[in-house]
Amino acid sequence: MSDMKPLSLYVPEPEFRPGDKPDFSNVPIPKAGAAPKPPVDVEAGDIRDLAYTIIRVLNREGKAVGPWADMLTDDEVKAGLEDMMRVRAFDARMLMAQRQGKTSFYMQALGEEAIACAFSKVLKPGDMNFPTYRQQGLLLSTDYPMVDMINQIYSNAADPLQGRQLPIMYSSKEHGFFTISGNLATQFIQGVGWAMASAIKGDTKIATSWIGEGSTAENDFHSALVFASTYRAPVVLNIVNNQWAISTFQGIARGKAATFASRGLGFGIPSLRVDGNDYLAVYAVAKWAVERARKGLGPTLIEHVTYRMGGHSTSDDPSAYRAKEESTSWPLGDPVERLKDYLIKRGVWSDARHHQMKEMLEVEVAEAQKQAEKNGTLHDGPHSSPATMFDDVYKDMPLHLRRQRQEAGF
Repeated sequence: MSDMKPLSLYVPEPEFRPGDKPDFSNVPIPKAGAAPKPPVDVEAGDIRDLAYTIIRVLNREGKAVGPWADMLTDDEVKAGLEDMMRVRAFDARMLMAQRQGKTSFYMQALGEEAIACAFSKVLKPGDMNFPTYRQQGLLLSTDYPMVDMINQIYSNAADPLQGRQLPIMYSSKEHGFFTISGNLATQFIQGVGWAMASAIKGDTKIATSWIGEGSTAENDFHSALVFASTYRAPVVLNIVNNQWAISTFQGIARGKAATFASRGLGFGIPSLRVDGNDYLAVYAVAKWAVERARKGLGPTLIEHVTYRMGGHSTSDDPSAYRAKEESTSWPLGDPVERLKDYLIKRGVWSDARHHQMKEMLEVEVAEAQKQAEKNGTLHDGPHSSPATMFDDVYKDMPLHLRRQRQEAGF
């Protein structure tokens, strides 16, 4: 008889489940200011350690320390705080609108606001973002009209996408925001392709791609790294590691890799991990990576370490798969509170001014919502004509589509 044991598979399990008391005391959080800042023309192998640590600027006392600090003025930091607070106010209002039946679903960036808001500040007009679900900060921290965003969420008569895209899947070429795709990971390979095209044309514009940590298990993620590294595409590849996909923890997609950033090293891509709840750190790392791309030095892979404080979407109940207190126990804290504390420590902000800003932004969002609802909501209409489904499929509508449109009565 054989003495060999039956084979079995290992299935990763999250450390905490509903009913458990989360304890992140064993999670290694490097000291703020400890990570070195290399020159932008560095080779990937020379900064291997930055794919395994976490670049941080704000320390526990609310001070900016280390070589990645002191890159923004107080006024610029206050503008960043306002951007994050605007995203949070917008999310709260749209979440309420979904509960009222004014749209079908919504996805918050709660706890992740620093990533998109800080990154947007280092981009230039003409650069193109290939975003995933929670990068509304890329639009709300620029001059994109909030009313247009709400029209799109409501799929009403003024929806700039004419009801042909799901809520929160915005698109604006003029504002460097490629349409969000419901198919996961497509934005990585698309961003690399766009960046390659920019280089082929001899242009000066770069691309940024965004992906959640769960989507790194998709084929497009690896294909993008191959093409980006081979052709030194002017692109910044961002992994937003918020610890949870729709219901699976990050260990499922990560497998045996130590970090998501470390996957870039096998392709010869400089790879860094940054504290995604530290606005100053995200800005500094983004600026470094964007400068590399603009100088023709090739791609950079950034893993933003953060935490999804809310549900995956309004159709998700995170209490079914993660511990109730996990979000409040997360050791990197709240990005809004951390930047607020930093400004107060510098003597240029106060709790009273913060409260005043919060109220002002809530009014701003409410006014935009009021304007958008004059154009209708998903529940009440009016909506774009169904005839628009035939538009924009081709530059010039071919005969067979004209025939189909006529048969449909339009």
